[in-house]
Amino acid sequence: MTAILAIDQGTTGTTAALIDSKTLDLLGKVNKEFPQIFPKPGWVEHNLENIWATVATTITEVLTKCDLSVHDIAAIGITNQRETTCSFNKEGKPLNNAIVWQDRRTQGFCNENKPKYEKLLKEKTGLPLDPYFSGTKMKWLIENIDSIRSGLSKNDSLFGTIDTFLIYKLSGCESFVTEASNASRTLLYNLDKGEWDDELLKIFNIPKESLPSIKSSFGNFGQTKGLSFLPDGIPITGCLGDQQAALFGQAGIQKGMSKCTYGTGAFYLLNTGDELIHSKNGLLTTVAYRENGKDYFALEGSCYIAGAAVQYLRDNLTFIGKASEVEDLAKQATDETMENILFLPFFTGLGSPYWVSEAKGAILGITRDTGKNQIARSCLEGIALSINDLKESFEKDSGIITKELRVDGGAVVNDYLMELQASMNNTIIIRPEVIETTAFGAACAAGIGAKLFSKEEMAQKWKENKQFSPKQSEYFSRKKTQWKEAIKKLYL
Repeated sequence: MTAILAIDQGTTGTTAALIDSKTLDLLGKVNKEFPQIFPKPGWVEHNLENIWATVATTITEVLTKCDLSVHDIAAIGITNQRETTCSFNKEGKPLNNAIVWQDRRTQGFCNENKPKYEKLLKEKTGLPLDPYFSGTKMKWLIENIDSIRSGLSKNDSLFGTIDTFLIYKLSGCESFVTEASNASRTLLYNLDKGEWDDELLKIFNIPKESLPSIKSSFGNFGQTKGLSFLPDGIPITGCLGDQQAALFGQAGIQKGMSKCTYGTGAFYLLNTGDELIHSKNGLLTTVAYRENGKDYFALEGSCYIAGAAVQYLRDNLTFIGKASEVEDLAKQATDETMENILFLPFFTGLGSPYWVSEAKGAILGITRDTGKNQIARSCLEGIALSINDLKESFEKDSGIITKELRVDGGAVVNDYLMELQASMNNTIIIRPEVIETTAFGAACAAGIGAKLFSKEEMAQKWKENKQFSPKQSEYFSRKKTQWKEAIKKLYL
């Protein structure tokens, strides 16, 4: 048997997974968490050595778990937390902690420069000027870290997203590369030209020679060299940002296909094929993947809070002992007892399509009859309503009516949430057999890059677990109207 190794480097931990290169069955996976670093309020960092240590550990343990040898690995695929930004020297030594995508330290720069650069940035990159994206983080590192400035003067400071760091380390410091889906999240990538943009580099004062070359998502990224846990010569043949990997892992390779990943937050992507759509309805434009030098695009919307809302019921309100218990609690609330109750899960601001960063959460419409059942159901409805806002924006921007939505992530095991989502969206919801689609997508990208199979063959082997059909009821129409009126009144 030969297997594809997927490295899924996420925000809280790293997962190594092995997928059978012929059947595409998941053979096994291992996850290891690493510390989150919070130097100041609003700042979030990761130690790159901690990340690298989890990569080595998870790879070693998943091979043992699956009773496979390092020589059974045919190819390696990588997916990663996007926008998180790091700097290291040519020997692969980190020059500072990585600045995580959640970090808000560059908010002042963004606020000050929005009037000047926002229109230009949206036209060129499909993104707003926001601390979320990598370019502002690179600018901060250059201006504030002496070792990085000193390294730049000697041509010995390199910048990248986490995929770049991992490939550099895996290849024995020989491959300094990224790929288009990650590059498109930096505020430095010109979507029309498919390359770093000189005008944008000048705005952020970033030397082009400090940035990696941009490659297609499937192909040769280098090969392993000089590692203690893998032999030399294993090809690295696939790379995608995490949400694009999830779209790919859902076999969302055709224009009009969409997926939503339910984790701490929710990320919804719609494949728009080779059509570059600039959103007029609060969405982001991004590269879905690059194949043979040609970019294929997606629209993206994000809700900052999804599964974290259930964690709030568990940890803060102590309604439940574990997250899975919310389903039975919520199902006990009838439509009649839910009228006018809204759970607005905006604990860390209001994301797409509204972009109100200072928004706070709220529970509205409660009476003395309201109990745990109603609060639990309103929490799940709040998640579903947030995602329906994204779906409506996608349809306005693209003209594509969503007939089905593929879902993944930890929260989709909740059947009742999926039923509510189908009814709020008036769309068929499809859950796959493999709900950890991020690592699966990275493995598939590597398999295609290694020419072990084609995109079409991958799509044929994608397996459905269950479908959820919408329930036709005036209740859901009223709830959506109440939701929009509440958001308009409280936040806009």
